[in-house]
Amino acid sequence: MEKKANILTENIIFLVLNIVFLMILVIFLFSKTGSAVVLEEKYAKQIALIIDSAKPGMTIHLNMKDAIKIADKENKDLNNIISIQDNVVHVQLREKGGYSYSFFNDIEFFVHLNTSSLEEYIILTGDYN
Repeated sequence: MEKKANILTENIIFLVLNIVFLMILVIFLFSKTGSAVVLEEKYAKQIALIIDSAKPGMTIHLNMKDAIKIADKENKDLNNIISIQDNVVHVQLREKGGYSYSFFNDIEFFVHLNTSSLEEYIILTGDYN
């Protein structure tokens, strides 16, 4: 009888520890889902894909309300969230860090924050002077 109770206790402890571990894992995943690191990677890849399919003379509007909100909380200069140099898109929502992603299109790009709404970035392609 004592042996059966011992096995039951071991199984209960095992189950409780597994449940605690899974809860910690779920909490960690939910906390990282909307974080700056994930948004930096997401926007860098999306912008690179959009730029690869862009043609000269296009105007691209990017709704980045959630990224701008995070950058504002981090006291990051909103005009410098996105930069494009040497066929690489760099998105930085925090002072330290950022994410870079390369693209293949070799036309000129100019990136700036839409100052009228402060919720979107505008990418101009081609010769805009």
